[in-house]
Amino acid sequence: MSESSISSPVEESLNTRVITKNQLLDEQGLLRRRVNLVLDSNQSNYFEVDALPYVNFSSNDYLGLSTSPVLIEALYQGAKDYGVGSTASPLVVGYSQAHLQLEQALCDATGHEAALLFCSGFSANTALMKTLFNETDLVLADKLIHASIIDGIQDSGAKLKRFSHNDLESAKSHLERFKPSALITESVFSMDGDLAPLAELSALCKQHQCWLIVDDAHGFGVLGENGLGASRLSDGSKIDAQLVTFGKAMGGQGAAVLGSQELIDFLVANARQYIYSTALSPASAAAAYTAIKVIKEQPELREKLSNNISCFREACAENDIKLTDSQTAIQPIILGDSAKTMAVAKRLKEHGFWLGAIRPPTVPKDAARLRLTLNANHCQKDILALVDVLASILSDD
Repeated sequence: MSESSISSPVEESLNTRVITKNQLLDEQGLLRRRVNLVLDSNQSNYFEVDALPYVNFSSNDYLGLSTSPVLIEALYQGAKDYGVGSTASPLVVGYSQAHLQLEQALCDATGHEAALLFCSGFSANTALMKTLFNETDLVLADKLIHASIIDGIQDSGAKLKRFSHNDLESAKSHLERFKPSALITESVFSMDGDLAPLAELSALCKQHQCWLIVDDAHGFGVLGENGLGASRLSDGSKIDAQLVTFGKAMGGQGAAVLGSQELIDFLVANARQYIYSTALSPASAAAAYTAIKVIKEQPELREKLSNNISCFREACAENDIKLTDSQTAIQPIILGDSAKTMAVAKRLKEHGFWLGAIRPPTVPKDAARLRLTLNANHCQKDILALVDVLASILSDD
């Protein structure tokens, strides 16, 4: 028998682990699989899967900018001016005028001193948490913070304590008891669509001399003055560090951490995700720069989104479909049982509507839900048709 045909105990163990885990998840209906879409290049709300057409109610393209001709032209021109890739890490030769221009625009939009670009929101969050904190820190966070924040804090060695979701009394109690280095929350929570009480949390953090860090992934572009996110809220909340992503309301790709010049200098010198990764493509940076201009100059996009949210909620009320209190583009319909949630999502697809079916562990046990997201490009005809079908399906159960 040749040496190459002999499997080591470690290889056998890893193979068994992979196969067993996949089988277990499949039996529980929790094995995630990718879906190959055939997209309509002119309208992100329509696509095909296996030659069947669907109306898309599951993307985070809140302003419909992913198919904006203005952004497409900006991406094309950025590629012509700078090439399709940055070719190196930012500290070698990967940092171009396109990156600098975007960072400056982000600072102008948010009021922060400095910005640092990353290729994704996940890498930006983990870089900030892992680099900023160490084993001497205790960090306080909302119970429903994103997985990227949890991973980054765990990697840092810091202790993590979590207060009850959006509960100011719980946050205050934890601040008094643990005296954390920072409190972390999100502006808009991705699975519930509700807003954090940022003004009140800011006041508490100031009182207890700890940083306030806000993941503004689902808020930037749709919340605040001119849609420019959590740091531009009318209450003047103080945010020490803010994360924004370009792949949601901005319709593109990438992310940034915003804060003081000292914080950004610290991350440039120490964040491994930044130092050892090829920089965000300059073409993507050029598109994101243009997206900020569009958000500022076209408030009618946010108005269209707001009208669509109202249309959906009013139609659900008329059809006795129970919703949460979310007033944002994220509209969860909590069904509780995972099997029921998957069955309803399957029936909706049979009628041509594509919604996210979110189950544990992404959400808590017995909180499985349909996660419906609206955007400025949805037409009211599609929204009302979806609600009619959903009401019929739910009445059958």
